[in-house]
This record gives sequence, C-alpha cells and structure tokens, in this order.
Amino acid sequence: MNRTTLSLIAGATALAAVTGFAAVSAPDPEAAGQRTGAAATLPVERTGLLCPRPSTSDLAETTYTSFTPVTEGADDKGTAVLRSAAQQSAPDEGEDAEGEDEKDGETTEKGEETEKGDKDAAKDDKADRPVLQLEEPGKPVTAEADGADAPALVGTADGRFASGWTAQQTTEVAAGTGRGLQGVACSAADTQFWFPGASTDDSRTDYIHLTNPDDSAAVVDIELYGKDGELETTVGEGITVRPRSAEPVLLSTLTAEKQTDVTVHVVVRSGRVGAAVQALDDETGGDWLPASADPSGRLVLPGIPKDAKAVRLVAFTPGDADVDLKVRLAAPSGLITPAGNETLHLKGGMTAAFDLGELTRGEAGSLVLTAPDGSVPVVAAVRVLRGEEGKQESAFIPAARLIETRATALDNTAEGTTLSVTAPEGGAEIKVTASAGTKGGTPQTKTYSIKSGTTQDIEAPVPAGLKGSYALTVETRSGGPVYASRTLASTEGGVPYFTVQPLPDDRGMVAVPDVSEDLSVLQR
Repeated sequence: MNRTTLSLIAGATALAAVTGFAAVSAPDPEAAGQRTGAAATLPVERTGLLCPRPSTSDLAETTYTSFTPVTEGADDKGTAVLRSAAQQSAPDEGEDAEGEDEKDGETTEKGEETEKGDKDAAKDDKADRPVLQLEEPGKPVTAEADGADAPALVGTADGRFASGWTAQQTTEVAAGTGRGLQGVACSAADTQFWFPGASTDDSRTDYIHLTNPDDSAAVVDIELYGKDGELETTVGEGITVRPRSAEPVLLSTLTAEKQTDVTVHVVVRSGRVGAAVQALDDETGGDWLPASADPSGRLVLPGIPKDAKAVRLVAFTPGDADVDLKVRLAAPSGLITPAGNETLHLKGGMTAAFDLGELTRGEAGSLVLTAPDGSVPVVAAVRVLRGEEGKQESAFIPAARLIETRATALDNTAEGTTLSVTAPEGGAEIKVTASAGTKGGTPQTKTYSIKSGTTQDIEAPVPAGLKGSYALTVETRSGGPVYASRTLASTEGGVPYFTVQPLPDDRGMVAVPDVSEDLSVLQR
C-alpha cells in the first residue's frame, strides 16, 4: 500500500471516530474553489445520531424532529433515517437467533404459513419501518409518540443528508414527577461524557441514558463525584449496553449516598455510546441535562433566560488541583461581574454548587467562567428555575461547545422560541436561516452583529406562511467565537414550561488535503 493511501485512510478513520466520513478521493481544486496543494473543505458523507428514550410517564407526549440544512457541494443522493433502538435490539445472550428464524418460517403440510409465522412477519415488517426519514434537505420532518412506550432512536445519514444532520426530541408531561417541557438534541456516539448538575437526592429521579448504535456490546463505567469527592458505587463499573439498544440507569441505585449535587463521569471501556442525563424533580418538573463541553480552563454557558428566578451553578474540576474560577455575566451591555460571586473556589475532585440568585435580572445573559491562565480544566452546568413559588419549572444549561461554522435548533414555533447568542471575545457577525415549515412555509434569512462581550436574545426570522414547526440554522460569518442556545417555552396551568438546548457545531464540513500535499512524492 503506498503512502498516499495510508495517509488518506488514517484521516478518514480519525474523522469517523468523531462524527462520520468525509470524501477521501482527491477533490478537483477548481470545483472546490481551492488552489492545488491546499486542503479542500467538503461536506461530511456519513454521520450518526442517537436519541434517548423520552419518558417513563404514561402522560408524556413526544415530538421527534429531523432536519438537514441545504449544503453547497453535497452529494445529490443519500438518506437520513432514524429507527427505534428497541426494534434494532440484538437477540438475548444465549438465544439461538438462527434457530428462531427457522422456527418462524415453519409451515403446515399444506404449505400454509403458521399463525405464528404471520404474526412474526408483521412484526418484522414493522421493525423495518423508520420512525423518521428525511425527503429533502431544507425541510424538517416530525413524528409523534405518546406515553412511556416512545422509543430511543438510532439513526444514520449519508450523501446529501449527512452534512449538518440534526435531530431533536421534545416531550410534554402534564403531571407527576418531571412534569413540564423536556427537550434534548440527539447526539453522536462517543467514549467519554461529563454531567455536572445531576443528583442522587430523594427529591430527584435522575437517569443516565446510554444508547449503543453498534453491532457489538459496549462496556461502560459510571463514576459519581459529590461534595467530598468520589462516591462509593456498588454497580457502576462494567455496565454492559447490548448491541443496538438503549439502557437507562437510575443514578440513586448506584450509590447509597444521597447528595443534592453530583457530577457524573461516563467512561466507555469498549465500544461507544450516546449519553444524556434525565433529571426529574418532584416539585419543579425536570428536563434533560446534556453533557458539558470537555474540561477546559474557559467555559461559556449561553442563554440563561432573562426571567430566571434562580440560577444554581454546579462545577467540577478533575484531578487534585484546586482552582478559583473567575465569574462574569455576558449581558446585552457587555461583560459584568456578579456582586458577591466574583470568584468561586473549587477543590480538586469535588463537586461544588453556588446559588447565583436572579442572576440575569430581566436581561439576556450567559455565564463566562475562567480559570487563572486556563491552567486547570473544569466542567460546569447551571440549573435554572422560572415561575413563582409553587408553580416553578426547571431546566439545565451545560457549558457549551462553540459554533465553529454552523449549528441548528429544531422544533421551533412562531411563538415561544428564543434564540440567544453570545460572543464573549470579540464581536461577530452571524447569519440565521429559518427553514421551511414541516407543513408549509418559505425559508427566511437574516444577518446579525453581536457586539463583543455581549449576549443578545435576537428576533429570529420566521418562515413566511409558516405551518407546523421549523428549524433555525446559525452560521458564523466573521469575528470572534460564538456560542448559542435556544429556549422553547409555553404556559400550562400557570406553570412556565420551558426547555433550553445549547447549539453545538454540527461538524458538517471537514478539511480534506489534496493528494499533492502527501508525502507520496518521497516514494522510491
């Protein structure tokens, strides 16, 4: 095998471990708008997403949404399909799958298929049906499911649907533990996750949802860290997640210690999984807690609602080093330091929580946390309460990943959608596109300038003639780093239902070097 082939395969393999595959053949420099010898930026050709099981409540009403933005240079063919993880589950260990198939195909002496064969054929046909399948880029599609039977989803997209493919599930629970609006963006599989802000307290019912998209089992360790360090766990090591299946794990069953604020660390020993924490409260509803951005000396938590009644920051630093975090709020007027919370002290290996009160005070805001010299890595999330005492709802905002090029939020409506954007270092210009609606409407686009150090709740565009819900795609045009989140809100029985999703970069484009950059010229 020559060196050109080796280098291209290595690049493709590294990319596949993150999100999907990019073209590995040498691009035409003129078609790609690149000079010979320069890397071409091309659309990803294949990607995967995992959606956790939405709810255990019989009162839950869930909407799944799938969308791919129109991407210049993408293939003209492809598919994007999400299927139930339960439908794709492998046979139980020890079960003779081949023997079962032979039994299902059993016939009578007259050549007629048995009743069992008829039922199993119908079941297999149902299992093959996708829950969601895109028909064209630029137009979102939705599906609905009621009750506790709504499944976790496993899906892949390729060709013209792969670049920027995004999926979301939004669930409304009318009553009981976790009542309110719960939303989470479906995510790619990975091998490590951090969740500051979880709980093993009696007032909370927190699950870590693990979803395995692959044909082999994954083995996972779950570590819990409280106020005094790592909690003793009984069954947190070596958890097996079967192939193509989802596994919810109740955190309180992993330890006898009851703590209000816990950091969860998920480490995959073999394979890969998708992971998200569902945090349900007896009094203040609940929501999904997505994974924090990777441990870093600088974190941004974007889009704290301006009418937040209480903001509780939970932070954790791995290792033994202590750190004093500098805290600033990026408000519409610029960066300010909250009075009384200028710095927060974290002890190494211990989860710390800080009540920041009505932090935003009627204005859009994002938290910016900084360790001295960025030398000590930290993970963080905030729990936000809206509403008056007795009628409050909660949601979570983890430290977000920046939008390098493009990100999308789904299931937006003409009323109740807030897009919050912050540029903590240097001003930035962004373009926001409202897609066609799921049932009709014409896309609309606007550009915005975000001043340095500020957070803006922008008046996002709405499709003309909108019917149904729509997607909002944010693209960076120039300037400094950009972070964003989207809030969905409604009011039911005087309770302000809401859910917040940070917008990570969709990783839909990748730089692929031209073969002339390779060391193959050194071949003998």
